[in-house]
Amino acid sequence: PAVLKKLSEWQDGKLGLLITWGTYSQWGIVESWTLCPERYEWNRRTGPFANDDRAYKASYEELINTFNPVKFDPDKWALAAKNGGVKYVLAMAKHHDGFCMFDTATTDYRITSPRCPFHADPRANVIKEMSTAFRKEGLSVGIYFSKADWNTPYYWSPDFPLHDRNVNYDTAKHPELWGKFREFTWRQVEELMSGYGAQDILWLDGGQVRPPDQDIDVTGMAAMARKHQPGLIVVDRTVRGENENYVTPEQEIPDHFLPYPWETCMTMGTAWPWKPNDQFKSTGTLLRHLCTIVARGGNLLLGIGPDANGEFDPTVYARLEETGKWLALNGEAVYGTRPIAPHEQGGCVFTQKRDGTIYAIILPKDDNGVLPESVSLPAGLAENRGTLALLGFGTLVPGEPKGGEVVVAIPSEARINPPCAHAWAIKIPPK
Repeated sequence: PAVLKKLSEWQDGKLGLLITWGTYSQWGIVESWTLCPERYEWNRRTGPFANDDRAYKASYEELINTFNPVKFDPDKWALAAKNGGVKYVLAMAKHHDGFCMFDTATTDYRITSPRCPFHADPRANVIKEMSTAFRKEGLSVGIYFSKADWNTPYYWSPDFPLHDRNVNYDTAKHPELWGKFREFTWRQVEELMSGYGAQDILWLDGGQVRPPDQDIDVTGMAAMARKHQPGLIVVDRTVRGENENYVTPEQEIPDHFLPYPWETCMTMGTAWPWKPNDQFKSTGTLLRHLCTIVARGGNLLLGIGPDANGEFDPTVYARLEETGKWLALNGEAVYGTRPIAPHEQGGCVFTQKRDGTIYAIILPKDDNGVLPESVSLPAGLAENRGTLALLGFGTLVPGEPKGGEVVVAIPSEARINPPCAHAWAIKIPPK
């Protein structure tokens, strides 16, 4: 019951951030994946060790010696997120490369290691600093954690060759080694769940770590985590079953309503971490994505990443500011809503409050769209509902129902001087 309650509260929030950050930000490359022997265009290596897995890994892991994000400012991040209409934030504690952005006792491969120049900074335990800052602004917080760990010898053992993203030995033949990995992983999760204040979500990545061959007993681990964090949402992503409390399509929006909790995780730019000269989605695109996702029953988790100094690209702040302004006016059509059939029709998507108030959000096809002269709404949603209103403008007068639809004219003064840009919400009162 406590998990279901928190899950419902999470569904009310609609918009989250995932902060992707690590030593790789110094190179401006895709997070962790250049270490993996699986070769794709998006994780292409450069440099003298590009064709030597072990030499490249050693070079990559030397990045700890120069990681010094002295401009890290979690209070600035938290305020920007709050003003941007964000309701929850996931901080990346560890990606697949195994580098820990928290003060773990399990490994020296961490931001608080004496090898890392930033370790002497009072802000060095960045997960604690971020969690505290975001909670202070009233946001829900959670932890991203990779179950896979390509640094520990308990997962990628130096005694065996590397093949792909998976553990590089037969766990059935080496149960003692796998047992050490399970214990290592549980200890890190318990550290994060017991030493970093209230946490709402444990977002587990590395979906290949699953039964039967890579079983770390996530069910037991979740129970342990909830002893420290009652009601904790656990997202064992891509692993179907009781520990995937919500589903996480990545970089895509499902094309129809889904009747269970889900969240599209999508980058604000083209990459999860910072990369030089990244191209960011427009504010209009982000808002159209958000409204479409909400109408289909989901949340939007936007991925952003600071650079090696601990600073976000100025465009990140600009997008958050613009999104926040739109949500300040139209947020009642988004937050705390649930989908309502027919979900989308005639250039609109539909949401509903618990009290029966319905919203029709007019979504243009692109950034050049403008308020139309009229909108056709399903009669079942708009008929006999009293006075309609365009948020930020005022009263609208619906026409008589015809052919199963109600045509609502948009006054010329609203079209000449619209209440906002990008998308517009019509409020339909409950019966």
